[in-house]
Amino acid sequence: MKLPVLALICSAALAWPLTAPAAGGGGGDEMASPARNQDPEFQAGMEAVRRKDWQEVVVRMDSYIKRKPDDANAWTELGHAHRLTGKLDLSLAAYESALKIDPKHRGAHEYLGEAYLQMGDVARAEQELKVLDKLCFFSCEEYRDLKAKIGDYRKTKHVSSGS
Repeated sequence: MKLPVLALICSAALAWPLTAPAAGGGGGDEMASPARNQDPEFQAGMEAVRRKDWQEVVVRMDSYIKRKPDDANAWTELGHAHRLTGKLDLSLAAYESALKIDPKHRGAHEYLGEAYLQMGDVARAEQELKVLDKLCFFSCEEYRDLKAKIGDYRKTKHVSSGS
């Protein structure tokens, strides 16, 4: 009788979510903290992300980062906003800053892969996918999202797989 109870407990533990939902999308466990970050500037930036007001995200996250330069989540969202406004150099620099702070930041790796796709560099996007594959215990949202975007890119650009 003890064995079925133990199996039930183990299966429930595996099904329990390990992280909170990502704020702003693209993030995993490290992106769950933005919802808990009570800084008004950061919150305003995340609200701008939800509205897809990328210029406002840049203003808010840039202001926040001046006070809190060690926040990988803010750097990631700043890079995301720069990328979506076409400022790829600024985007790449922001992702680099995020990854210096937290080399395992899944959201930064996903968005960096998307930036490489935007630049037409499928090989580097696939490298970010490989990093995400190693970072995710099981498949994670960031891995699945980037994999799908690489697949979509290949279909629309008719690019063959390099692996």
